[in-house]
Amino acid sequence: MKNYTIYFRKTFARNIRLFLVILAFALLIPEVTMSQSLATVNLGSSGNYAILSKTGISSSGTTSIVGNIGLSPAAATYITGFGLIMDPSGTFSTSSLITGKIYASDYTSPTPTNMTTAIADMEIANTDAANRKSPDFTELYAGDLTGQTLMPGLYKWGTNVLISAGGLTISGSSSDIWIFQIAQNLDLANGAAVTLIGGAQASNIFWQVAGQVTLGTTAAMQGIILCETQIVMNTSATLVGRALAQTAVTLDANSITTSGLTAIKDENNIPSEFALLQNYPNPFNPSTVIKFTLPKNGVVILKVYDTIGNEIEELVNGVKEAGRYEVTFDATDLTSGIYFYRINFNGQVITNKMMLVK
Repeated sequence: MKNYTIYFRKTFARNIRLFLVILAFALLIPEVTMSQSLATVNLGSSGNYAILSKTGISSSGTTSIVGNIGLSPAAATYITGFGLIMDPSGTFSTSSLITGKIYASDYTSPTPTNMTTAIADMEIANTDAANRKSPDFTELYAGDLTGQTLMPGLYKWGTNVLISAGGLTISGSSSDIWIFQIAQNLDLANGAAVTLIGGAQASNIFWQVAGQVTLGTTAAMQGIILCETQIVMNTSATLVGRALAQTAVTLDANSITTSGLTAIKDENNIPSEFALLQNYPNPFNPSTVIKFTLPKNGVVILKVYDTIGNEIEELVNGVKEAGRYEVTFDATDLTSGIYFYRINFNGQVITNKMMLVK
């Protein structure tokens, strides 16, 4: 009996040690996974622009752009359809179609140098995205993403990629990254929409395209487009993100914004009060998320101001349904300091403070 007791104790102790080793290894797995997560693509100073191009930016119809646009090495004469108004400084121009500034290579110093740097940073970002190794998915769905839902990761195609009217859903958290390496063309058909769920951010989605990008009539695109040729947006197509092209960008009554408003769907939990939450993260660099809740339908205006009351950016302006919302504010083009964000909902006003630290 004594021998059996000793044997049992030794076996039990050995099994406990083995269990503890396995448990320790299992606990390490999440850390390894996190350390190997996909790194973002650094846009450098090209991230200061909603549209950046080398050879031309043209618009027909009533286009609306929130963010800066830039052109180099081509001159400002190759920015057409915007009715440019030169600033007295000569360093930038403005347009009634743009909430932001227009820069070109032939403007007054330091704009030419800044534009050369921005174009170089765009090319570096494109090369970085194109050269990422060990894709998580290769030739997925033979390049037809219609009706699919894509999780975070690195995707690679040696063919064209198509999103038809059935649309594409991108699912993940606000910290997840997607990089799509496309060796030929990217086409969004008429009416096609890229939809983000789970907190996914357009600023974390990179479409690296060697061929042409075409957004069909009323198509809705989200993400940073790094295109080695031309970006063509057909009538009423929209983009939440950036259009960074190594040739031209052609617009036709389009809407482009670097910030996106997301409605958080929960029909069973409508907020009981109007509230503007503290932005997160705070302090932040270069972007932060602002959340607000609406107890009923109404007109919402959300703007960002500097400390002396100058309007920096209008993030939301329109009628919204009751619910919970979040919007990303991109401050890449701003300097460090205190800023205020103010929401007006049916005449009720709330103001909060946030800090940008670069």
